[in-house]
Amino acid sequence: MTASEPFYKKSTLVLLGIILLVYVMHILADILVPIAFSLLLAILLNPLNSRIMRLKVPTVLSILLTLLIAVIILGIILYFLSAQIIQFGEMMPALKLKFTQILTDLQNLLQTKFGISIQKQTQFLKDTASSGKALVGQTVSSVLGVFSLLFLIPVYIFLFLLYKPLILNFLFEVFSTKNTHSVAEILHETKAAIQSYIVGLLIEASIVAVLNSVALLILGVPYAILLGVIGAILNMIPYVGGLIAITLPVLMATVTQDGYSTQLFIIGAYLLIQFIDNNVLVPRIVSSKVKINALISVLAVLLGGALWGVSGMFLSIPLVAVLKIIFDRIEDLKPWGRILGDQIPDSYPGQLSPNTRVPDVPDRMEKYVDAEDRNEKG
Repeated sequence: MTASEPFYKKSTLVLLGIILLVYVMHILADILVPIAFSLLLAILLNPLNSRIMRLKVPTVLSILLTLLIAVIILGIILYFLSAQIIQFGEMMPALKLKFTQILTDLQNLLQTKFGISIQKQTQFLKDTASSGKALVGQTVSSVLGVFSLLFLIPVYIFLFLLYKPLILNFLFEVFSTKNTHSVAEILHETKAAIQSYIVGLLIEASIVAVLNSVALLILGVPYAILLGVIGAILNMIPYVGGLIAITLPVLMATVTQDGYSTQLFIIGAYLLIQFIDNNVLVPRIVSSKVKINALISVLAVLLGGALWGVSGMFLSIPLVAVLKIIFDRIEDLKPWGRILGDQIPDSYPGQLSPNTRVPDVPDRMEKYVDAEDRNEKG
């Protein structure tokens, strides 16, 4: 395709290429998702691996020690949460009984206030349950997929760290020698951006988990620490996860406590935590070198969710950050890099100055008539 090709041909080919790429990514999601997570984690663990290798430790042993340290840290976190997870499992029968009682009261209220019979409500619940079977099946398969990832991801991380020199040499050799500096710059900034984003995200999530847990403990919500940590993990999904995180403690308070005052306090506390997170923690801690504007962030999260589900929501922002780094380094793609960023220009081409007078309709009509008269006389 040459530069002289019409715009519609270029745009059609680009659109077809994007459609084909998205289709392939969707079909190969089970393969690509663990590889993407493994690559991000490998980049995150690379500094630790490099530090161990400086101690003259063999490469394979250094990578194994790096993975062991990561597993130990994850195990410590799960150990502290294990007590609440066990208690939550033991309380499930009582929670089901309480939930059934609340559901019965709600059905009676609907029948008394709105005239909806119990039979119609039961039929509606049956229809909802039957339509949700596919969703349950997807959830179960996703859970099984998570367990498979626990075995695949460490293997992928090991291989990425082991073959890092081979992969980097390949990337340099693919491009011509004159582009070596640009390739090195892109790789360096990509690594720095991903490491900065993930480390900042983990620190932010830890602070949010503490704030959530303290708020729920003060309000007397059962399993406060477990719900606070789950809420912090969901909060890693930009703009969407925070809304989902509020529903879990609200449902728990509804099932375990009488009245609705606690639910209102939970919503107020979580909104305050969200305000602190968005205005203090994210700007100061999640200090990635690549700034993505809010519109692109929301669209990326939603499109990532449609493509790869919850995994796509987590992966969408790092992927967009990498794309912005690449776009900013290629002259023809710089406009795309700017549209992804959060720098709002003061003006744009064709913008009228404040003192410029826009002619009203009669003025424009008069100029148009004068031009037509001149044409006829000519």
